[in-house]
Amino acid sequence: MKCIIVDDEPLAREGMRLNVKEIESLELIGEFEDAIKANEFVNNNKVDLIFLDIQMPYISGIDFIKMLKNPPLIILTTAFPQFALESYELDIVDYLVKPIRFERFVKAVNKATELFCLMQIKTSEIESIETNYVYVKSERKFVKLFFDDILYIKGLKDYVIIHRKESKVITAMNIKTINNKLPDSIFFRVNKSYIINIHQIKEIDTDFIIIDNKEIPIGKTYKEDFITNCVNKYLIKR
Repeated sequence: MKCIIVDDEPLAREGMRLNVKEIESLELIGEFEDAIKANEFVNNNKVDLIFLDIQMPYISGIDFIKMLKNPPLIILTTAFPQFALESYELDIVDYLVKPIRFERFVKAVNKATELFCLMQIKTSEIESIETNYVYVKSERKFVKLFFDDILYIKGLKDYVIIHRKESKVITAMNIKTINNKLPDSIFFRVNKSYIINIHQIKEIDTDFIIIDNKEIPIGKTYKEDFITNCVNKYLIKR
């Protein structure tokens, strides 16, 4: 993983640099004394992981995270444990309190490595015949979703709710993005807010579909394609 260190204390940066050198999977590509310089670097370079101090001049580590549109994995480093609760609400990987023990550093890096590997799943793999699941990020976890367990998906602005047979999962993603990553042989968008699993359909009425006793309306602009691709193909005619 390509990583950077952001900390206003030279000794803290040196200590973190020595820790990083001990881990073969980490490649240190930058060190910064404040978030302003780090922000410019992150916007122009591929960064997989940031070791980030909280209390820094100009912009705090917490505010820096909030600035990033697509933040990489982040491990916070600080001498102040009272920031832990607020930081975890920002979906960080781990929270290290200075002075940082090496074994605790390794544990945090292992967590980041595991998450990084999960994030490398490509769309082509998702759509291949051998693959029957995807991972989505929900809070601080990656949730494995088997296609045949998904009933339907509902979009709510920048979030989607994935309704499964026994539970539901909420993830920060718009409905267009998740629709593009699901195989169209199984999933079909039937209106602006809903994607359905066509294998889970119980009945189809004039203007809505019934899945698990839920009536899902068919949008006018989606109706013709739905009837053509999901109904007429399998319709037994007299």
